[in-house]
Amino acid sequence: MPSLEAYRRELDYSYAPGLFPSVEALENAPDRVRRLLISGKAGDNETVQRLSGLCAARHIRVETADKALSRLSGKENCYAAAVFEKRFDRLSDQGNHIMLHQTSDAGNMGTILRTALGFGYRDIAIVRPAVDVFHPHTVRASMGALFSLRVAEFESFDEYRAAYPGHALYPFMLTGSVGLNEAAANKTSPFCLIFGNEGSGLPEAFAGYGRAVRIPHSDRIDSLNLSIAAAIGMYTFAGERLYGTAE
Repeated sequence: MPSLEAYRRELDYSYAPGLFPSVEALENAPDRVRRLLISGKAGDNETVQRLSGLCAARHIRVETADKALSRLSGKENCYAAAVFEKRFDRLSDQGNHIMLHQTSDAGNMGTILRTALGFGYRDIAIVRPAVDVFHPHTVRASMGALFSLRVAEFESFDEYRAAYPGHALYPFMLTGSVGLNEAAANKTSPFCLIFGNEGSGLPEAFAGYGRAVRIPHSDRIDSLNLSIAAAIGMYTFAGERLYGTAE
């Protein structure tokens, strides 16, 4: 097989570093996994056996590659990494969407992906410029949730809107005209919750798109961390869906 390169955005493949993210890749997107890198230090614990079994069942190559793992993760204790094919998806026309507009931090994006999956959202729209959703740091921060989601990338909000004109829009802004609880109580489905950049938030033009939502908080802080705000918004809008009552 061809040798592996250090990760670059231009590559058609990436890495899911870590034992658990590798399991998630093999269980939820096995058709995308090209091979599994394993450390000689990983031992023969239950998770390693699980990975080996998954690869054997799907005829996926397993390689012992300590140097490559150390190089791609920057750590000495990375014991596995699934090498997977990068690809974007078509989002559901009926499902609710989460939009990340120009998100710049891999940790934030990965955390939001994992939180979205936990609260029942499967469709993620990313508007450029944005951090690379397939970067190993993003994949690791998502703990492999990426492999259970449909993710699409757009050059602009207008491009997204042209593709999905039927979704009700809920941009989250400090200047939002509607409180979170009121917006969630009167939501229209399917909807798209829109979250902006960590530093600049959403452009003011978004105040005129749909119903701009604010999360009330004390005046002791100027704003919430992006991943925290997204978690609060997604949880509140999910409502009874969290308890098995699907909308």
